[in-house]
Amino acid sequence: MKMTPQEFLDWQSKSITLLAMSGAGKTTLANKLPKAKWFHYSGDYRIGTKYLEEPILDNIKRHAMSVPFLRELLLSDSIYMNSKITVDNLAAVSSFLGKLGDPVLGGLSLQEFKRRQKLHHQAEIAAMNDVPEFIHKAEDIYGYKHFINDAGGSVCELDSPEVLETLAKHTLIIYIKIPPALEQTIIERAKTDPKPLYYREAFLDEKLSEFIQLKNYASAQAIPPDEFVSWVFPKLFKSRLHRYEAIAAQYGYTVDANDVANVKGEEDFIRLVADALGAQQ
Repeated sequence: MKMTPQEFLDWQSKSITLLAMSGAGKTTLANKLPKAKWFHYSGDYRIGTKYLEEPILDNIKRHAMSVPFLRELLLSDSIYMNSKITVDNLAAVSSFLGKLGDPVLGGLSLQEFKRRQKLHHQAEIAAMNDVPEFIHKAEDIYGYKHFINDAGGSVCELDSPEVLETLAKHTLIIYIKIPPALEQTIIERAKTDPKPLYYREAFLDEKLSEFIQLKNYASAQAIPPDEFVSWVFPKLFKSRLHRYEAIAAQYGYTVDANDVANVKGEEDFIRLVADALGAQQ
């Protein structure tokens, strides 16, 4: 969706998609907007509570079945298990994605890892395709005036023009660009605290082969999971930046993460977006 600053300011029911790497401040920004006026749609939350709900529970139960005490209770239907996913706590989604590598260290086989990656890919596409329906429901059922789509950090990896066209048709796409200083902060944080990630399969195959050869591991199953994630994250980060910039150039607009951090509320946010539209007309 393209528009002039004045058209944006006059837009009575604003619908915006925030795109950025994790750590750029998307969720923090969304939480600064008045909760009575803005419906906060989290792509990751939708993935975890709708499209990966059953696989996530299956993963939890699989681990529980390895504990004799819990196994007996599960088999006798004596306990009920569920995940607790919130917009601010997506640990169950991350634990399902898991990390590739040595099973003794909690890693997944390449086959299982790719299976889960594929499920996440399908779930993220579905969650983004749900955005138009939720824009309608947010206003029609709940009475929200505006809508903010807090998209996951891996949206740029989907290789789905249809998803981008759907988002661009129904929302104003705003890309939060990370300045170099913050890039290093995010990269260093990821190295010291490696988290499960989604990778495009072609990227994973290329970097996994490179890593195994570089480190002289016999196979993917011999890899220490955290070591691979720490090594590959800077490369993933750089590859995603180019993809986000291409999306913003074709479908939306770009704002600086430093300016986003200075937003205190709705008025600041509206002005930031309007200024970006004016600068990039």
